[in-house]
Amino acid sequence: MTDRATGLAAPASQALPQAEKLARLRLARSENVGPITFRQLLERYGSGEAALAALPELARRGGRTRPIRICPAGAAEDELAALAACGADLLVLGEAGYPPRLAAVEDAPPAVSLLGHRHLSAQPIVAMVGARNASANGRRLAQRIAGDLGAAGFVVASGMARGIDAAAHQGALDSGTLAVVAGGVDVVYPEENRALYQEIAARGLVLSEMPPGTVPQSRHFPRRNRLISGLSLGVVVVEATLRSGSLITARCALEQGREVFAVPGSPLDPRARGCNRLLRDGAGLVESAEDVVEVLSRILASPLREPAPPPPVPGARPAELPLSDEAASEAARAAVESLLGPTPVTVDELARTSGLALPVLQQILLELELAGRLERHPGQKVALIMSPAGAGNSPE
Repeated sequence: MTDRATGLAAPASQALPQAEKLARLRLARSENVGPITFRQLLERYGSGEAALAALPELARRGGRTRPIRICPAGAAEDELAALAACGADLLVLGEAGYPPRLAAVEDAPPAVSLLGHRHLSAQPIVAMVGARNASANGRRLAQRIAGDLGAAGFVVASGMARGIDAAAHQGALDSGTLAVVAGGVDVVYPEENRALYQEIAARGLVLSEMPPGTVPQSRHFPRRNRLISGLSLGVVVVEATLRSGSLITARCALEQGREVFAVPGSPLDPRARGCNRLLRDGAGLVESAEDVVEVLSRILASPLREPAPPPPVPGARPAELPLSDEAASEAARAAVESLLGPTPVTVDELARTSGLALPVLQQILLELELAGRLERHPGQKVALIMSPAGAGNSPE
């Protein structure tokens, strides 16, 4: 399908044999395989099994001198067993049932775990986020708007944090709510929301891209925020400081082509400054759920913009790097590396500056990332990892 909010074509969903699902999970958990690289490997090689077999040679071409760590089959089987033990499911990108709007996001997670009623992830979703130290009025408003959005047919998604997140989940429990968590789906955080977590697991849906048992750390939350917005048609921000995670979610929403809404507040309250900034920058003003429903209903009523591409053919041979010989390949790699540095640059700018065809450039970047020498940034930007340790060639 094509995402109604972004116009991006999602990978065609298909029923996967268990062996292929296991191979894709192993690929997702292998060293240096990020979301974009995972998607490119599947597109190029047609299956997880073929992509796994190609990893060592691709990493070698990127400059790696020690073997890349590939997730063992036993570790992937243990992850599936741990999820089954807590009543959760795992879906990999390209598999039937994977959340459709999330699949259309450029850096969609290779695998997601779902605990609860997984059909909710395919319903029209509105995200609500805001301050952890929210005011009483802010919590009451968030709960009321969430309840009204649920009554209008929307699933309300949030991050299960204290404050606005918790209030939004509570308001939407009866109609269906989706908690996107930064740790494993079986890990409750914060502990004070344990009763809420249990309610959502029983009546709604808990979703995560992290393996079961993962205790959330600070670096996990920005990644979690992109999932909240990616699952949704739009994001409503209720109380946020200028340096809050809620504004990260709003920025992710804008990059993903989602709608952004904000509730205005008093200029005297620091918790209102983030929302007021969003409004000044063009976010939709929200005083009630009707303000959100009016906009999103028009999006849902609009036709899809383009058909989805055909699914990759399992076992298809990848196209070779379109260069005349090995010497030309090495010259192209050297040219790309000379243009890269620690400051992120867009892939489009690299293509213009290098003069290389995009398929050639994308393969070189893929090889560098698998070698541990390249990192990707939001906005289709890449940067070279300059430290020797980052090159992936240091001893274990």
